[in-house]
Amino acid sequence: MPPRSGGRVASTKRRAWPACWPTRHAPDIPSGFPPLERAQIVELACLEPIATGLHLTHWSSADLARQAVRDGIVPAISARTVRRILAAVDLQPHRTRYWRTGRIDAQFKARAEQVLWCYANAERLAGAGFWVLCADEMPNRQVLERRPIRRAVPRSIEQREFEYVRHGTVNLLTLLVVHNGWIDARCLDANDAAHYIPALERFRRAHCDEVRGVFLIHDGGPSHTAAATADYFASRDGWWRPRRTPARASWLNQSELLNNAFDHRYLRRGSWDSRDAYAAHVCAARREYNRRYAHPFEWTWSSHRMRRWYADHATR
Repeated sequence: MPPRSGGRVASTKRRAWPACWPTRHAPDIPSGFPPLERAQIVELACLEPIATGLHLTHWSSADLARQAVRDGIVPAISARTVRRILAAVDLQPHRTRYWRTGRIDAQFKARAEQVLWCYANAERLAGAGFWVLCADEMPNRQVLERRPIRRAVPRSIEQREFEYVRHGTVNLLTLLVVHNGWIDARCLDANDAAHYIPALERFRRAHCDEVRGVFLIHDGGPSHTAAATADYFASRDGWWRPRRTPARASWLNQSELLNNAFDHRYLRRGSWDSRDAYAAHVCAARREYNRRYAHPFEWTWSSHRMRRWYADHATR
């Protein structure tokens, strides 16, 4: 789904909540508090703390319990009960998620249409010999060595040394084949066209016998929009068919989903004693990922939904 657009990130205005409470029964909903009191606690949780005179940045269940008593909503309530009340309406004031406002203009619509068409037709195109490929970089990844790492044992979680040895950085390029979820991942010495082009050419040579062409989806990064990159695409007689995501809308690139999945499984908790060791790990990890986890990502934001969303937000 696209990020929200317009408006303020946070507001002290009261928000609406469901007119009817969920039909789940105790113990999901505390039975000792009538619906009006539960609704007032939900309303309180939807406010910024500053609206009640507090300088907290967000609510905890304990803070909400104290404030509910202070405001006279209830004579007494525990933090656990507050959590159960909020869970009943799926409200989580302790959590946050980043979102990014796209640049909603005609260029956004045109580029988004091209990208979403590729996603919707990826399987059909693959049957005709054309792949849809998403490319994205994870630049300046730190190569960190932590010793020792005490692995988890019964009654003790994994423990990692806080201090680390830094062995430089790498630029990780990931390529996602949309119709089957296969990946290619390579470590580049620099995040520029001089290194991006050879990586693409290696991919082309590895697959040119089985693939007639590739619809390449990438963002507007400098290595993607450089004149040298455009010249390279032109020199390959239409084998590469680049499609750029709209400005400030990199979330339309499915490679970002891949980056999160690959980082979580293979990179986030690793330790390496050199850049070469990191690169070798990435090479082995991508082959294992393709054997164990590769599958097409579920993508529900269609061109039709985008057009409705665009019509609603472009006029704001």
